[in-house]
Amino acid sequence: MSEQKSGNINRLLAGLDDTGLVSSRWLRAHGYSSSLVARYVASGWLESPARGVYMRKGGRLQWEGVVRSLQGREGLSLHVGGRFALAWQGHEHYLRLGEAATVTLYGPDRFPGWVTKLALPERLEFCGKSPFDWPALHFTTDVPDRVLLDQGLERRDAAGVGAIVCSTPERAMLELCDGPSGAALAYEADALMQGMTTLRPQRVGLLLRHCRSIKAKRLFLALARRHEHAWLSRVPMDDVDLGRGKRALTPSGRLDPTYQITLPGDLDEHLG
Repeated sequence: MSEQKSGNINRLLAGLDDTGLVSSRWLRAHGYSSSLVARYVASGWLESPARGVYMRKGGRLQWEGVVRSLQGREGLSLHVGGRFALAWQGHEHYLRLGEAATVTLYGPDRFPGWVTKLALPERLEFCGKSPFDWPALHFTTDVPDRVLLDQGLERRDAAGVGAIVCSTPERAMLELCDGPSGAALAYEADALMQGMTTLRPQRVGLLLRHCRSIKAKRLFLALARRHEHAWLSRVPMDDVDLGRGKRALTPSGRLDPTYQITLPGDLDEHLG
């Protein structure tokens, strides 16, 4: 191999840890032709876990490495949020027996096609854009932590991978509450809200002001009231739009008189 080609592969491998992925699109944009990449594979430097994406030979395929690569190298506005963000941060999650873990990702950018073809034990689920009115962020290293926190996001270290951007518990709960209406959503959100004893009221207020989903806000607040969380009385509600009229998650149930949303009447029976 020529000195120039040797330098190319060394630079590429230096930028790939054991869990990092690099797409064909990125490789082409950085001067690696398809024929050159094919030679790297034939020489045992790279392997392809799915069509259109590559990793170090003998590397480890993990969801953390996939998400880190999407946020960093691919530059996509996607963050870990909702249900999985809460579980990842150690909050007791609503058990779905028989289902593999599902990594819930939010943002305006869709997955590249190769993501769904990776042989991961977890399933990566694209949940669409979060119900907030902030402009999209791209999670480069020069974005300060304060800018992330101003949108209810934070960097969280993943062992052996580096930092991954995910929702804070306050934002993740609102993202979860924005899910498809029905009794299942109420049961799951209620089980999680029971443990949300340390949410930060100022951050909750900020998120409520920027949340566009009336249903998500009412469900979030009604469940916090149901569990009598002390932080709820300190949430600044100025300029929080809760809409007009009643909302219902199920055709029949019990109306929360404060937040005017109908919840299943058997919530207590579903708490562990």
